[in-house]
Amino acid sequence: MKNLLEAGKLLLLDMAATLFFLALYLLTHNVTLSVVLGMMLGVAQIGWQFARRKPVDTMQWMSLLLVLGAGTVTLITADPRFLMIKPSVVYVIVGVVMLKRGWLNRYLPPIAVELVPDIAVMVGYAWSALMFCSAALNVIVALNVDFGAWSATMSIYGLASKAAMFLISYTVIRAFAVARKRRLAGVPPHDAELKGTT
Repeated sequence: MKNLLEAGKLLLLDMAATLFFLALYLLTHNVTLSVVLGMMLGVAQIGWQFARRKPVDTMQWMSLLLVLGAGTVTLITADPRFLMIKPSVVYVIVGVVMLKRGWLNRYLPPIAVELVPDIAVMVGYAWSALMFCSAALNVIVALNVDFGAWSATMSIYGLASKAAMFLISYTVIRAFAVARKRRLAGVPPHDAELKGTT
């Protein structure tokens, strides 16, 4: 769980400039101000890493380049849809990374890695599929609704889909791990249920 929370924190930091842009735009409805300040935050984050003499992760560089690229095009065209499409690019990249067999293992306790490595691989692929579906949905929504509707829809969808996938992943991995542990211990499922009720 600690690894999962740490990974979530890092992802939020990587997405901070985009999230800041969204929040500022929803408050001010000023595209130019929101884009400029979002770009400045992205640059400041990298500058802070350099000042602390800490390495800048690939995901951080990618996030900065996307913020600067989409932000510049948005300023030139005055069309926020370029920033609205950015999450799809991130989703696709994350989805590709999640196609790596066993990527989920670093987030699992050792007993789960030992008992259900095959299930963890399948769950990892399910996460990847969710990222690709999210990328496609984001493009469809971004091209068909205004910025306010897009931000509300994708924010709710993003939180709900990730929370649901987390709960499904946890339940599936735990169920298979418990079943295999019982089987390895030589306890038939029916006997285990009876022992649990006495």
